[in-house]
Amino acid sequence: MAIITPALLLALNTSIQKAFKDAYAQMTVDPFWKKVATLVPSTTSSNTYGWLQDFPQLREWIGDRVVKDMKSQGYEITNRLFEATLGVKRTAIEDDQYGHYSPIAAHMGQESAQHPDRLISDLMGQGTASLCYDGQNFFDTDHPVYANPDGTGAVSTVANYADGVEPAWYLLDTRKVLKPFIFQERTKPEMTMKMDPKTSDVVFAKDEFQWGIRYRCEAGFGFWQMAYCSRQPLTVANFEAARTAMRKVTADGGRPLGIAPNMIVVNADNQSAAEDIFAVRSLPNGGDNKHYNKVEIVVDDWAA
Repeated sequence: MAIITPALLLALNTSIQKAFKDAYAQMTVDPFWKKVATLVPSTTSSNTYGWLQDFPQLREWIGDRVVKDMKSQGYEITNRLFEATLGVKRTAIEDDQYGHYSPIAAHMGQESAQHPDRLISDLMGQGTASLCYDGQNFFDTDHPVYANPDGTGAVSTVANYADGVEPAWYLLDTRKVLKPFIFQERTKPEMTMKMDPKTSDVVFAKDEFQWGIRYRCEAGFGFWQMAYCSRQPLTVANFEAARTAMRKVTADGGRPLGIAPNMIVVNADNQSAAEDIFAVRSLPNGGDNKHYNKVEIVVDDWAA
């Protein structure tokens, strides 16, 4: 039977921390969220994104510089606090039966790395019923676009949503630094141990040592112009309709935004349909497939 000493606890903590960090690092190499969201560091409890409403584009300098105010529309992303706890029974340490806790810690590292993926996936699924910076649902049929560059004048409406009953698929333009969605990170995932058995209430009350994971972050909506959601069947015709709608989106004042969708996000239900349209060189009855590799197929493993 092992005697629980500070040196033994330190060695156990080192092993568990290493398993957590190694697994976390492996899962953050090419995550889903980085494909579709912009990372915005946060230094306070929340960030306000007034600049989403009106960001200046280059224009010919024919007079005094036109200064555009970054209109504050009150679109705010408030960080949430997430946690998870790993408990190791004191008796398991005494009986030298704690080796299997390292794989559990590694699993928790993987889960922490994938947490932003889940947040972004959930956000996309809520986009038809959650407001973005212009006061409309992020995916909607009536986003306002104004006749004048300063956001005044006659208003027309633009859709980035096609309603239906089929599983949702998403057409995105992710080529630029600013992407359709925002991942706001206040802290990195941190794992800490309640270390001292003489002072830890958990060791006294539950006869176990605990490691806690703490993570402050949140996901939010960026530019609706860069995203299109459809619940119509994933067909060539519906893809072309969505792509055309995105290509025709303009800024206030009618200036084209140069939107060019390069990615389609699907769940498991639409994966085969997406591959049939975009991943085969030749059509079933012969001839070249003009849609081959037109967009990157990304399968969202967390989508409902």
